[in-house]
Amino acid sequence: MYVVDVGPQYEGERVRKGDFQVEFGGPEISRKAELVTVKGMDEVEHDRITITGKDIKEMPEGSSSPLFINVSMAGELLERDLEGVLERRIHQYINYVEGIFHMGQRNEIWIRIHKNSFKKGLDSFEHIGRILIDLFTAELPVIEKMSIEFITDLAKVEELAAEAVKVYKSRDEKVKGLREEDVEEFYGCVLCQSFAPTHVCIITAERVSLCGAINWFDGRAAVKVDPEGAQFAIPKGNLIDPEGISYDTVNQVVAERSMGETTRFNLHSALSYPHTSCGCFEAIVFYIPEVDGFGIVNRDFVGATVTGEPFSTLAGMASGGKQNEGYVGIGVQYLLSPKFLISDGGYNRVAWMPSNLKEIAKENIPAEMFDKIATEKDVQNVDELTAFMQNAGRL
Repeated sequence: MYVVDVGPQYEGERVRKGDFQVEFGGPEISRKAELVTVKGMDEVEHDRITITGKDIKEMPEGSSSPLFINVSMAGELLERDLEGVLERRIHQYINYVEGIFHMGQRNEIWIRIHKNSFKKGLDSFEHIGRILIDLFTAELPVIEKMSIEFITDLAKVEELAAEAVKVYKSRDEKVKGLREEDVEEFYGCVLCQSFAPTHVCIITAERVSLCGAINWFDGRAAVKVDPEGAQFAIPKGNLIDPEGISYDTVNQVVAERSMGETTRFNLHSALSYPHTSCGCFEAIVFYIPEVDGFGIVNRDFVGATVTGEPFSTLAGMASGGKQNEGYVGIGVQYLLSPKFLISDGGYNRVAWMPSNLKEIAKENIPAEMFDKIATEKDVQNVDELTAFMQNAGRL
């Protein structure tokens, strides 16, 4: 039926540099995104696949291009609250395709197509669209209609990606004001265990998923529509460590789902029993021992961080489901959480972060600390960071 094989056995398959025919998004391409929109039944033309801009076969071998994946869905029982959860499944289902690597989410996606799959005939978005529609509607019968558009035209991608960011922000606003103390359950996600078999993501009212795509409300909606899916409810249980913020039932679930690899999470710490990470995190918190503080870097930051290591190197320390003290992956929205690294001192321990992240976090950074956190505009290495913090009275 398809030009290449399709199935969960291909999840976790990597497509290395030098092996890809074409790639979309990634660190070198600033314009990329994917968006799922739930619409009325009369607004979606089922099975419609559209390509706006160049198709895969029209692109030079080894090229990198912008991409916007625009998905419309409809169903009598389909709710808009599910958009974020459905959007995240694009990652899962694209990775079912032989020879395709998909990483990230929202406007942080990175897709590569292997040369071998291209030679087998995977030379058009038409094939990928067909597979996505078949998988979504087969696994989630609540979806009655689905159409998909692949856009590679730069101007159009730029326009739609900017609009998508507004949608993401609107979704994220819903969870503001909700506290962990106000709810009886959290949610877990194991969607990324194909890449990190021992990783479990814990989503609380004040801690968004590492990929940034699933908040507490998204988790609740996902469990309702697909009780056997990758997201599941976790009774909060008893708070066994008020300082580390660790819950007994959460720890039991983490131990079970990680096959015993990890037995405890302190939900808001990077130093003590930190949450594990897969590879789809939007940003990384990393410890800088010279200043006894943290650096934070996001996936799109280009070049070396203040410690001299780029995002890709730090990602190796944080990813793979390893519990590595001093490193933890986070969703960018977590920067706005009242419990952001609260067990480690919160923003009082943050020493360095890119200027764009600092601007995003501005409303949550204490006013007296804002000018005392360095960015790439202030310092270029640890020696300069040390001097900066001494001048700021932090050392």
